[in-house]
Amino acid sequence: MTASIKVKLITGRTIEQGVHLENKMSKAYQDIATVCELSEADAKRIGIKSGRNVRVITKFGSVVLRSKENADSPNGVAFVPMGPWANALIDPDTGGCGMPGFKGIDAEVSATNEQVLSVVQLLGGKSK
Repeated sequence: MTASIKVKLITGRTIEQGVHLENKMSKAYQDIATVCELSEADAKRIGIKSGRNVRVITKFGSVVLRSKENADSPNGVAFVPMGPWANALIDPDTGGCGMPGFKGIDAEVSATNEQVLSVVQLLGGKSK
């Protein structure tokens, strides 16, 4: 059985992501937006190293992302850059304000051998 950890998920923009916002279909954007940053201790608790794929599950959805150890991340927190993959994990209900909640979402993270989906696959389109 694969170990999993409970975390608080936060999402946000990154500088690297901002460089590629004009071309969200590019491999460069996908490479930047499909990561799940974890503290070194949390990565160790589920037995992974940076670059290993992880499944992130919330009550709103589930996605496979590449793990990235971050020495500055606090234990018990997972960070995913805003974008289609993060959107699969957040509450779509905006409460009438037009903005969903992007921070403090209960999530579970575990190692997986599944592949990260492309944006086309994630959104249910057909790949070329």
